[in-house]
Amino acid sequence: MHDQQDDRGIPLGVIASISILVLAAGGGGTWWAWRSQQSSPEVPVTTTPQSSTPKSSQSIQPTTEKPSTKEKIQVYWLNDVDNQIVLIPSSIPLNNKTLNKGQILESAFEGLLAGPTNGTFTTTIPQGTKLRGVSLKSDGVHVDLSQEFTVGGGSSSMSGRLAQVVYTASSLDPNTQVWIEVDGKQLEVLGGEGLMLDQPLTRQDVNQNFPL
Repeated sequence: MHDQQDDRGIPLGVIASISILVLAAGGGGTWWAWRSQQSSPEVPVTTTPQSSTPKSSQSIQPTTEKPSTKEKIQVYWLNDVDNQIVLIPSSIPLNNKTLNKGQILESAFEGLLAGPTNGTFTTTIPQGTKLRGVSLKSDGVHVDLSQEFTVGGGSSSMSGRLAQVVYTASSLDPNTQVWIEVDGKQLEVLGGEGLMLDQPLTRQDVNQNFPL
């Protein structure tokens, strides 16, 4: 009889109790994990919109190309003020703002040799005088004129045209030296009156040695 009771093994009630405990433990773990997910607050994901303006405190300015020249250039005419001949500056417009200095002076002399458009101004540069060339070199501005520049007029006329050329040639730099050539040769004597030119010439030289 005792051997038959031992063969029965563990009672069914005990097995059932253990199974219930295992299921309860497993279900409790599942329930705890589910509650943890539900109770944990969702962290919102925020994105910072990219600003269309630079973060730097300094605003970026549009790049603009500065003109390499002035919009106007001065040429010099003569005028009678209280019975005294004086030089009068007059501005002429430049058609192209990107001219280099040599081209600026070339435009100035073309305007000078064309004569004044203002009836109150005058010039002693002979009509028909042509510009053969103008250039900027390390020793100053070189102006090459045609032979007509040397003809006609007395000493006052010669002094006047000399002043007009020197002042116009130095309009970009009042202190620059000016060399005057005629037909490619350095001018040493101007006109029949024989104005001796010790070149290069400056505005100061003209004022001291060739008064109007």
